[in-house]
Amino acid sequence: MSTILITGATSGLGRYVAFELVRSGHRVLAHGRDAGRTEQLVEELLGEGEAEGFVADLASLGQVRELAAHVAGEHPELDVLINNAGVGFGSPGTGRELSVDGHELRLAVNYLAPVALTRALLPVLRANAPARIVNVGSAGQEPLDPDDPELSRGYDGVSAYRRSKFALAAHTFALAEELAGTGVAVNVLHPATYMDTGMVREGGITPWNTVADGAPGVLALATGDMGTGGYYDGTSRARAHEGTYDPNMRRRLTAVTDQLLKL
Repeated sequence: MSTILITGATSGLGRYVAFELVRSGHRVLAHGRDAGRTEQLVEELLGEGEAEGFVADLASLGQVRELAAHVAGEHPELDVLINNAGVGFGSPGTGRELSVDGHELRLAVNYLAPVALTRALLPVLRANAPARIVNVGSAGQEPLDPDDPELSRGYDGVSAYRRSKFALAAHTFALAEELAGTGVAVNVLHPATYMDTGMVREGGITPWNTVADGAPGVLALATGDMGTGGYYDGTSRARAHEGTYDPNMRRRLTAVTDQLLKL
């Protein structure tokens, strides 16, 4: 049995995956932003197996770090982290939004939060190797500009989302290299295209797939040995945006990320 933290577990893909994991006999630590919805989810999960809820707003780096400390303190046996929570394109015409810390919202939630959470939980994951980190990315990737990571010029919600997912993929590959030989595997995947989630509907898009279509890839990476440093489309090994493999881009991204996380 693994102890698995999954962010964004109260709806969509996260919720579906949480139930699948609990039914398979794993202990699920379900993260949600809303206390009431998180409590309701945990009550339902407890009918199927072992679960516990954790509440945090991932748009606040302070709350992200508190979440990590809370989880590490209560579950030193944690061996799987699924960074699933995310913010979509926004409804059509939505302008540039900022996080609690003043970061562009999509970059903050889709990239800075998982990076900060992962870094804070690495000591626990390394202690419980073999361990796994699963980053829920997207096939929609667009190179992030290290000179304007927060997209302060020519803002577009779709572009902001795609840049955050490009950054997450590049970070995954860099982290996999850093963790080589530690027994901690880290992979990123595109679960399925335009799943039936609130995020997709908010963007004015008619869903193409169900969350059940997106779950197998996440479950395979969370519970099976799929290697490390990979990008998957569902359960199949695939290729991320070419820019994510560029060592120079990764170095610049790491420097920018360290700077943004310190602010």
